[in-house]
Amino acid sequence: MVSAQDDPRQGGTIWALNLDEPAPVITPLVPATFRQVGRESALALGTALGGDTTGEVLRRFETGRRCYTAWVEGALAAYGWVSINEEFVGELNLRLWLLPGEAYIWDCATVPAFRRQSLYSALLAYILGELRGEKLCRAWIGADMDNLASQRGIARAGFRRVADLVVEQVLPLRMAWVQGRPGIPDHLVAEARRVFLGNRDQAWQEAVSHLLG
Repeated sequence: MVSAQDDPRQGGTIWALNLDEPAPVITPLVPATFRQVGRESALALGTALGGDTTGEVLRRFETGRRCYTAWVEGALAAYGWVSINEEFVGELNLRLWLLPGEAYIWDCATVPAFRRQSLYSALLAYILGELRGEKLCRAWIGADMDNLASQRGIARAGFRRVADLVVEQVLPLRMAWVQGRPGIPDHLVAEARRVFLGNRDQAWQEAVSHLLG
């Protein structure tokens, strides 16, 4: 998650979905099949990621990350990664901490030739169904502040925007805080802080939030 290019801050939007809630049925605009893949799809995923990234894909599988995909006429059309323990968000230098029963969905993309076909939201719906089948309780996902298309797809899949995450460099200090969205219960905002800032002192979080309004 990163912010708009003209904003020196970094961050994004934080979304959550309790997996015992009813989920919308989403049908993409083109016939597609969805499935979880493994190392056998590393080359296709590496090509979709761009550049020579097959090694990175294999590393993800070796460290327990999962990948779910959408295929159209035998071609990889969209993908999304899922972590169920912890995940490092490199562009923000933050480590996410998940409780048992939680999942974090990340690095989702649609191949350019297949965009505007509702494949992203349909893939998210498929992933959520798989997580429900494993009796997981909650899924988290983030999006760039300025990526409105991604946010629309996330909302269409049933997620609720619960907070905004901002990371800013102020002199020698690197500050991060989570700001709850209007109408979101305090306990859910606290859960978002626990996931995204769980390795930081709670009093420090509250002080920064108060300072920055």
